[in-house]
Amino acid sequence: MYSPSISPAPVGPTTTRVTQPPRHRPALGSDPRTRDRALAPVGPRRMVAPRPAAGGAPRLDNPAEQSPALRAALAGITRICPAFVPRQLLREDEQHVLVVGTAGRTPVVAKCLTPTPAGREATRSGREAAELLRHEVAAYRTFVRHRPPARLPKLVAADSDRCVLLMERVPGRPAAYERHPCNTPSPGEVRAILGAVRSLNLWRPPAGSFQAPLDYPREIARYHALGLLTDRDAGDLQHLLHGLAHTAPQFCHGDALLTNVLLAPSGPVLVDWEQAGWYLPGYDLAVLWTVLSGDTAARRQISQVAQSSGTLPRDAFLVNLILVLMRELRMHDVPGAGEEQRILIRRLHEDAALARRAVRAAVGTR
Repeated sequence: MYSPSISPAPVGPTTTRVTQPPRHRPALGSDPRTRDRALAPVGPRRMVAPRPAAGGAPRLDNPAEQSPALRAALAGITRICPAFVPRQLLREDEQHVLVVGTAGRTPVVAKCLTPTPAGREATRSGREAAELLRHEVAAYRTFVRHRPPARLPKLVAADSDRCVLLMERVPGRPAAYERHPCNTPSPGEVRAILGAVRSLNLWRPPAGSFQAPLDYPREIARYHALGLLTDRDAGDLQHLLHGLAHTAPQFCHGDALLTNVLLAPSGPVLVDWEQAGWYLPGYDLAVLWTVLSGDTAARRQISQVAQSSGTLPRDAFLVNLILVLMRELRMHDVPGAGEEQRILIRRLHEDAALARRAVRAAVGTR
């Protein structure tokens, strides 16, 4: 959620920094050594992502430079927290506005639904975005009364009717800045993230606090109708689901992407709880397995965790993995994709073929 810098903005006089003139490098391809290094496969390494520059963001202290959506969002935030002082705009897109500020002496982040002309919620995407943010508000309110074992930002204020959420700003950086990062976090960071997710999955919130966001038979039928699943794929998944009919659901974050994990000094912090609820066991592990394509060791560890508890958790993980991969293919395999996206699509298809073989082997052992 926090794509730009997460650490609080410095306050005080600025200093002038003397920089050296940039050195000109040959273009890619002009030097054979440079070309060979660029095309050579790169193994997993610690990601050092550039922080987005804030020079193009509107000044929050100048209403003339603010968009109508930002002004409306700031008004909604001030309505539920009069002490809020905006400092920096993190993001403004078609769905959300994220603003960093303070509430008294507390650094906070405000998440609002992007206000648009009348009739936003009349559209399907508008209704879904509003419903997801209201679900996240309800989740944070539940976490106030029943604290989960995973670290998460504290709730400061919220208005579910106007889709405004104000929460504590946690110092740290995202584990990744992209949904499918090329460079994964360090092995120690991956272990800490897996530990946080597994602790959350063992938690049992009070009955009635959360629902089941995913209708598994409906999702299988939908991807089958779209042609992403063959008749045999759909039949195998239905067979596994039949064997999982009496399996207890597991509480999951529901969107355990690396972009939704902050690496704070105290450990991983999970944000964006819009999809939290009850799933078949292993859903969060399936999401992490999908986005950690550049880390073979992490994938092997996730697979071992998913199979360590027996046959039923293994089958549940495989069903989740197939559905997560189909969702990612549906999201990214669109006309006009660039070269980088085509590489991602090809990798997703390879992962889906691997998961299909694992599902067929699991069906053969039932």
